[in-house]
Amino acid sequence: MLRFFRDLYFTNHFYIGIIGVVLVFVLGGFIPFLFPIGIAVFFLFMGWLCIEVYFLFAQGGKILGERISPDKLSNGDENELFIQLHNLYRLPAHLSIIDEIPHQFQRRDIQWESDIAPGEEQTLLYKLRPTKRGEYDFGAVNIFCSILLRLVQRRFRYDNGKILPVYPSFLQMQKYELAAFSNFLEERGIKKQRRIGNTFEFEQIKEYVQGDDPRTINWKATARRNTLMVNQYQEEKSQPVYAIIDKGRLMKMPFDGLSLLDYAINASLVILNIALKKDDKAGLITFSNKMSTALMAEKKSGQLFKIQEALYNQLTRYKETNFELLSLFVNRRIKRRSLLLLFTNFESLHSLERQLPYFRSLARRHVIVVIFFKNTAIKDLLRKDPESIEERNKRFTKKRSRKYRGNIYTNGSRKILIRERTDGPKIESKQGLHHPHNT
Repeated sequence: MLRFFRDLYFTNHFYIGIIGVVLVFVLGGFIPFLFPIGIAVFFLFMGWLCIEVYFLFAQGGKILGERISPDKLSNGDENELFIQLHNLYRLPAHLSIIDEIPHQFQRRDIQWESDIAPGEEQTLLYKLRPTKRGEYDFGAVNIFCSILLRLVQRRFRYDNGKILPVYPSFLQMQKYELAAFSNFLEERGIKKQRRIGNTFEFEQIKEYVQGDDPRTINWKATARRNTLMVNQYQEEKSQPVYAIIDKGRLMKMPFDGLSLLDYAINASLVILNIALKKDDKAGLITFSNKMSTALMAEKKSGQLFKIQEALYNQLTRYKETNFELLSLFVNRRIKRRSLLLLFTNFESLHSLERQLPYFRSLARRHVIVVIFFKNTAIKDLLRKDPESIEERNKRFTKKRSRKYRGNIYTNGSRKILIRERTDGPKIESKQGLHHPHNT
């Protein structure tokens, strides 16, 4: 009996009907012939109410519901979730569905109204976009069912409570992986050319054609085939690629719901996954005022899983970044020449110049690419026409503070173009660095 009253809800239609009956009784006090009509309407209303309650709670009649969700969610992406419904009543029903989503989303609009026929099955689709990594606790699926005149509702509560982890953007990883191995570039007129390498990684022996390097002639194969044969080498693989992520104070800055650290994590996962698919070695280093994660570059089958788990647990440390410590650590632990993708951010030109000696130290032994972020809000503000002198002065000040963006730093014959990026793993750069004023 307690469960019966707990699952019984009166609708707005019920209260409107009660108000109508009361108005008939009130008018009956002034117009006598309306009073017996009010009594008849009251008993008719209560009788219909009892009929709806009976059919709603009759044995065997119910609405089945279930939430279908993935095992994990992708951070910063639209994740699809489904709610499956099945009407076991013999009457058509009107449903109000409310899903208890995690509080991190701060949404109150996950609610649907639906009409469902007897025996019909329906699937509802909705999307959620998490902006923080971690565990998200989903609650129950609540279904409120009403029939006929919809005077009352019966609640069906399916406790599909589930904790889903939010990982770095594996959807973007899959998207760029597909792009890296598909022919969509050829469809845009970009031809994929096979590059012949001059390293010691042997590929095959082929017949000599004009333009081949005479130093690669294989004299033994030439003697056997009685025609000139040359050794062909392929571009050397298994190159170490490291994503180095700054977890300092500046990487906590938000942009479009995500922090700069999360953008760096998502881009790192995309790049390292493609590196592994291309038979290179992938590694991960995170740091702030001290070293945090150091996953050395490998290309084993479980390396991508280790990278995902390491990125999942990264949190911003509200400390100043120690690039000197990073330089010492990399030069001591990474012996082989590697590609270093450094994700960081700077507040001013002065803060960038203070770190140049450590970047030069890294560039002596490795190929370093520094990736930092562009504040598009300031860019949009600079493009907007000023409405006052104060706003013009404010814009001029900000424009001067951002003047250093896009400088080219050189170190002898090597160069690096430090580009500001807002998202994605696209990198336009060359090697080394040295401030132009020092050349």
